[in-house]
Amino acid sequence: MSRETLISMNAPTKNIKTPRKSFLFVKRTLDIVFALLLFVLLLPVEIAVAIISAIDTKASPLFLQTRIGKDGKEFRCLKFRTMSIDAPANVATCDLEAQKYVSPTGRTLRRFSLDELPQLWNILVGDMSFVGPRPVIPAEKELLRLRELHYATTVRPGLTGWSQINGRDNLRVNKKAFMDGYYARHATFLFDLQILTKTVMCVLRSTDVVDGHAVQEADIRILLNHRTAS
Repeated sequence: MSRETLISMNAPTKNIKTPRKSFLFVKRTLDIVFALLLFVLLLPVEIAVAIISAIDTKASPLFLQTRIGKDGKEFRCLKFRTMSIDAPANVATCDLEAQKYVSPTGRTLRRFSLDELPQLWNILVGDMSFVGPRPVIPAEKELLRLRELHYATTVRPGLTGWSQINGRDNLRVNKKAFMDGYYARHATFLFDLQILTKTVMCVLRSTDVVDGHAVQEADIRILLNHRTAS
């Protein structure tokens, strides 16, 4: 990686470009329509997962955690419980020895991102969008600081995002924040469609899912490839 690229990921972003208001309005409308549709269509799956989670963890199947959303505001993020009830509640997965706490079926739920299904509710009420930077807990201060530098907090956090499909748990925080900011400043319907399409492929292949300490460094060329294609 070049020295210039490294500096750009750790320095404030210049020449700010933000999505048009018309795009954001239509995006929000589509979020509501598709979140409601999927919530109804996937209800049998959600009920089945909730029952399995409750039996497996011997606790409430729903897990609420404080996350940071648009403009740095906190909200309560919903997930299906995949860890034992004695797991630390406000610790980032990358800082947690997750293997000690993840339940037997929880690994499968996390592998196929089924634990994220309750976040359809977060999308419906306006806390999140289908596409955007993944919401993180307040304790991830360095990532949040870097996201502020790159204006990543100017959009709603997403169920999936640009950094999610290009390294996910393997990305270092500076790269993750840089890519989140890049999405926030270049969001379009085609970009969202590209992310959603690749998300399906990543979920089916369980790409870049790491339970516990993040270990790898993803290649920044994935970002440059998008710039070339745009």
